[in-house]
Amino acid sequence: MTTVIIADDHEIVRRGLRGILESEGGYRIVAEAADGLAAAQLVEKHKPQVLVLDLNMPRLHGIEVLRQVRSTSPNTRVIVLSMHNDEPYVIESLRAGAMAYILKGSESAEISHALREILAGRRFLSATLSEWAINALVTKPSDGSDPLQALTQRERMVLQLAAEGHSNPEIAEKLFISPRTAETHRTNLLRKLGLQTQTDLVRFAIRKGLIQP
Repeated sequence: MTTVIIADDHEIVRRGLRGILESEGGYRIVAEAADGLAAAQLVEKHKPQVLVLDLNMPRLHGIEVLRQVRSTSPNTRVIVLSMHNDEPYVIESLRAGAMAYILKGSESAEISHALREILAGRRFLSATLSEWAINALVTKPSDGSDPLQALTQRERMVLQLAAEGHSNPEIAEKLFISPRTAETHRTNLLRKLGLQTQTDLVRFAIRKGLIQP
């Protein structure tokens, strides 16, 4: 049985995905998550073969979940199921480790097809996405200049929450750290990214697809 975790903040979506997988047979849902932080923690705990992941998740954006999963459970293959067909979201997801990107509203057969493809080690994109263009961008050699690589995992989590407009005390509460530690992380990530203000931080997060404009 292929083990699967479903991560989406809408219960009706999780229920629909569970129904599709159970009707297919051969899949076992080991956990469900309604927010990004829970998704990352559950993947680290269960090490599933497949994670079906929404991007716009509370507490931790799907892109950051992808980065954490790549580190904590490298054998987990991730299908992003998103409403966004914007090129930056697709590219950033694939670069962060997703094996498939499916648009919400796709037929259930497409989800089943995507599962078979990623389990065979192949990438899959919804038919409406330009596969050749995305592959060309994803496989383009990196110049190592992505500033996010300079951040620690905790700093990236603080970046996500700060970009969403949370204050240091609110970030501290969500991440179970002190407000002073949250402030230190925010100061360090601004310095590493060469940013000065909250506006700079928000603009950076939008460019990276971490939040919506």
